[in-house]
Amino acid sequence: MPSLGSDAVWKSGVFSMRKNRSFWNSHVSALALIGGFIAATSLGPIGLAKAEEASSKEAIILSPLSVIGSGYETEESGSYASNLISVGEKDARTVKEVPQSTTVLTNQYLKDRNVTSLDTAMRKTPGIVVLDNDNGRSSIFSRGFEVDKLYFNGLSAPVSSRNGTQPDMSIIDHAEVLKGPAGLFDGAGDPGGAINMSLKRPTREFAASVEASGNTWGGIRGVGDISSPLTENGALRGRVVATRDQGKTWVDNNDNDLSLGYLVIEGDVTESDMLTFSVSRTERDLKPFNGLPSFADGTLINLDPSTTTGADWNTFESGITDLMGEYEHFFDNGGHFKLSGLYSERTAESLYAYSRSAAAANGNITGVTVYADDFEESSLSLDAHVSQPVQLFGQEHNVLAGVDYKQNDSTSLNNGRGVANGDTNNIFNWNTNLTIPAITYTTQEQIETTQYGVYGQVRVKPIDPLTVIGGLRSTWYESTNTNLLTRTETSQSVDAELTPYAGVVYDFTQNLSAYGSYTEIFQPQTDTDANGNLIGSRTGRQYEIGVKGNYQGLNASAAVFDLVNENYATDADGINATVGDAGADINVRGFELEASGSVMPGLEVMAGYTYSLITYVSGPDSIQSFVLRGQTPKHQLQVWAKQDIDIVDGLYVGGGVKAFSGANNGTIKRHGYAIFDVMAGYDVTENLAATLTVNNLLNKEYYSRTGSTALFNFYGEPRSALLKMTAKF
Repeated sequence: MPSLGSDAVWKSGVFSMRKNRSFWNSHVSALALIGGFIAATSLGPIGLAKAEEASSKEAIILSPLSVIGSGYETEESGSYASNLISVGEKDARTVKEVPQSTTVLTNQYLKDRNVTSLDTAMRKTPGIVVLDNDNGRSSIFSRGFEVDKLYFNGLSAPVSSRNGTQPDMSIIDHAEVLKGPAGLFDGAGDPGGAINMSLKRPTREFAASVEASGNTWGGIRGVGDISSPLTENGALRGRVVATRDQGKTWVDNNDNDLSLGYLVIEGDVTESDMLTFSVSRTERDLKPFNGLPSFADGTLINLDPSTTTGADWNTFESGITDLMGEYEHFFDNGGHFKLSGLYSERTAESLYAYSRSAAAANGNITGVTVYADDFEESSLSLDAHVSQPVQLFGQEHNVLAGVDYKQNDSTSLNNGRGVANGDTNNIFNWNTNLTIPAITYTTQEQIETTQYGVYGQVRVKPIDPLTVIGGLRSTWYESTNTNLLTRTETSQSVDAELTPYAGVVYDFTQNLSAYGSYTEIFQPQTDTDANGNLIGSRTGRQYEIGVKGNYQGLNASAAVFDLVNENYATDADGINATVGDAGADINVRGFELEASGSVMPGLEVMAGYTYSLITYVSGPDSIQSFVLRGQTPKHQLQVWAKQDIDIVDGLYVGGGVKAFSGANNGTIKRHGYAIFDVMAGYDVTENLAATLTVNNLLNKEYYSRTGSTALFNFYGEPRSALLKMTAKF
């Protein structure tokens, strides 16, 4: 990485102290988590020894554990549908039991769509908007608002588009998306929705695969995956995944390399107890690209999609380490207890250039901005809950209660919004040989956040077809922001914030149900009004009604939603942030239609349509409202289908369309577009398959994202091809 100038020596001293502190804090936290894990496994060797002894006499019946992997994991199902989901819940439940809009991206769908990163997965998800950036650094929006955290096996972890902390999908069995507030089991957050990543688990029989792919732009990717029982009877199992991705795109000087390792060990301690431990490490090395400018009046420029606005020394390096432990006990009556923890460390260091201004008519740019950042973050998420069925008045009800704890500590040194390097440039003939200015970290801050809460949920069946759901959460939240330059602190806290949840599900038949729900979430804010007073937390509230059906492997749903984000901080005069902020109420209303799964034998589909209308209910209708409207189009359509060709054994074809209506963020107007992709695959043998995918078949030239007149305007991918070979052993 290039030298960061005169501030580098001082910076190294600050980071030396900070890293020492981070070292002790992180290792104490990790040791506490691992210590608890080891304590919980104290009977493990005995249980495994008994299991091995029993295996020499007769097969072990692990009936309580057999539900794990029985429909919830989607690997090898071959289907685009999953009837079980856990996002927004603590138990894996059938899709129709969850009274909110949900989407499951099964393992088969992820493979068929050549998904590699979380943002590429979300680009292929109905109802989700992705604001394009480098793969792994894009912003994900649901129902008008950015998704601010992810869940791994139900445990939350912070996600940052700028710092590239999104996961690679090679270690994911399937992804689950819930649309709308998910505050009951999580506490503070934004109201757009939640994304849960179900990590791959070991299999009880040996399985191995190797996948290799290459695309038009010169990118190549390889994934190795081995899973095996570690004892003769399979009571102890392990899995290893290794990924190497040398990514390239259609944009000049925009490489994106990734290396990943993942290990998971799972063991049946007894017939009713299971332990899982996993560790993963991801490293990313890329040359970032911050998009193109427009003309000063907001008109988008007709450029070659390969045009860059970066420097040849642009760099971004990030690392993610995740450690997870899970203990689960299954009761004979069908209930369970689960204790789980996730410890994460994330780092990112970057230095890159991009356009500083709009382009003149002749293409001249008045300057180039250079941005530098050094970021470290550690987080700990713990959860313990118990779920029990209750037999009463001839019906089975369910009671769930739990506690959780979340701690996050991040430190960032950066040069604010970047500095000019003194160079001029021209968008029609961009010079990447740019000057590196001396870097001074004008913004240096440490943010420490702690949250804990208690929650409960009851599911009552007054009559057989009707389920009434009620839930309540109490959250304690504290956050401290320390300015490392002035050593001043600002803090905020929330005590016993109550988050209610209500839902009802009525089963017309075994396959068709109607539902209604009211959900909430809150998010503390640091914004102040013109008098310097904190505006306070914003609250997301959503009403939703819908129907869900499941017919022989096909899931279908329709929903109408009304979401209000109350007290959303926005410019008090609608224009100028310097006069202070004010709380505004933003309303997102719309409806969704979605279908996934098997339409008929051999035909799998994933399709959805979403209509969204964003308005300001009260408060100043500022330029920020136009930004929100510009991020979420009124109309979104996603359709993908794959068909087996019976006349040629092993041959299948696929195709689909993604269509977004136009949007206007108040400065730049983006036209709508429709993009068509096609795919053909052939199972050469039972263990060897090849697929060829052509993206943007008609080579449509379009802007997939618009930002400001200076940057964040991105062309969508031109026509390209990807060839993938998969071998199983």
